[in-house]
Amino acid sequence: MEENTIISMPRIGDKAPEFKAVTTQGEINFPADYKGNWVILFSHPADFTPVCTSEFMTFASLEEKFEKANCKLVGLSVDGLYSHIAWLRTIKDKIEYKGMKDVEVKFPLIEDITMDVAKKYGMIQPGESSTKAVRAVFFVDPKGIIRAIIYYPLSLGRNFDELYRALIAMQTADEFGVATPADWNPGDDVIVSPAGSCGMAKERMDDKDLDCKDWFFCTKKLDKEKVLKAVLKK
Repeated sequence: MEENTIISMPRIGDKAPEFKAVTTQGEINFPADYKGNWVILFSHPADFTPVCTSEFMTFASLEEKFEKANCKLVGLSVDGLYSHIAWLRTIKDKIEYKGMKDVEVKFPLIEDITMDVAKKYGMIQPGESSTKAVRAVFFVDPKGIIRAIIYYPLSLGRNFDELYRALIAMQTADEFGVATPADWNPGDDVIVSPAGSCGMAKERMDDKDLDCKDWFFCTKKLDKEKVLKAVLKK
């Protein structure tokens, strides 16, 4: 396969590439099986490696939190199914990290020995490794559209607080038709889209419900409880 095919990847706004795969939770048809849910599809370099182990324990411990935000987790590496099973059993039986122990990974981990899925999603980066997937994260919305992509090198473990923050921020933007500024968290002010005309710019500046520093930079308050009620499951 040509190198430019190996490193190609879908873009934000594209439909998530379809695939069927064997996983530790049975066969999945992606993204069709997850219609109506957000999904975080993420890759890791290899089973039985320490950084990956810390990540899987963290994700597994947070699975219920993501589930309440209508988000499913799906992992991938280019190892085989039996390697996956052995590694996940080892995590549960032997590994303790940051107070986490007896951690059972219940979300599916894709077998991708052929690297077909990893190549389809551009998870193989030859400059980093031609035999291992980098730490890619794809946020896929309920309609099967890729909404955000985050890539980490092999040596860098992911920030799971940021993954959750990004998920809630995108859901908030969809629900309330706003944008979220730097370091936004629920309860912080949100950004109102810039005015598209001179008349609208004047209206924005005169709107008492908005805090406008200038015609193009207006924020408004959005109550934390209102955000969480809209995006979290009961």
